[in-house]
Amino acid sequence: MHYKFEGKNALVTGSSKGIGSGVALELAKGGANVTINCSSSVTQAEEVAEQIRRLGRKAIVVACDVSDQKAVEDMVQKTVDAFGSLDLFVSNAVYSDRQLMVEADMAGFRRTIDVSMWGAFFGVRAASQQMLKQGKGGAITVISSPHAIIPIPTAMAYNMSKAAIDHMARTAAIELVKHGIRVNVFHPGWIDTPGERKFFTEEQLQQGAEGLPMGRMGSSEEMAHGVCFTLSDEASYMTGSTLTMDGGVGLPWWSKRTEGKQ
Repeated sequence: MHYKFEGKNALVTGSSKGIGSGVALELAKGGANVTINCSSSVTQAEEVAEQIRRLGRKAIVVACDVSDQKAVEDMVQKTVDAFGSLDLFVSNAVYSDRQLMVEADMAGFRRTIDVSMWGAFFGVRAASQQMLKQGKGGAITVISSPHAIIPIPTAMAYNMSKAAIDHMARTAAIELVKHGIRVNVFHPGWIDTPGERKFFTEEQLQQGAEGLPMGRMGSSEEMAHGVCFTLSDEASYMTGSTLTMDGGVGLPWWSKRTEGKQ
């Protein structure tokens, strides 16, 4: 099943790989034209764009750092120049360093916040401004994380960023609802993406996945279905909400340890 996005034009940040590429491809399968964004993985971004073109849709690649407000605004304009409008926006691009707070390299700490928090804000703001100019509504989904709720150690900057963008999205939702622009949040769990290889070996990923409530990591394709639901007409009465697809990560930590016990 694919949600219907015929006649829609979309921009997905951080879409050269992982969840972002999955979302971009699912949007295209539903009929949307898509702008693929990356910071440096241009070859991978072009591969995603080519897959979209093979589906009969239009696609462009815009390489930019989402922590640069002007670059994000220019990316939105390039999307409009290429497709005629911007109807769907997905904030997905992130950066994360992992260190204990007391030992953290502050350059990496700030970079995490600049990309993961400010980058999300710049994207939501620029997309909203364009949708308001068009005057026909739109849909925005901010991909956040259970990190917004769960204080995972060594990830303070990321935790802070995700908590901030959850509240940012809800605030945007109440400010934009009268204009027919819906804004929602999506919380994926531990997903099998290239980004996880920055922190874990394949053996660690396998062992960690076995300890999850569902006994496995999620896939980008599974997450794409969830994100596309929030953008679709099927979710037309949904704004300021959070859709969670985390494989049970948010369940009590003792849920598996007490399995079979009374």
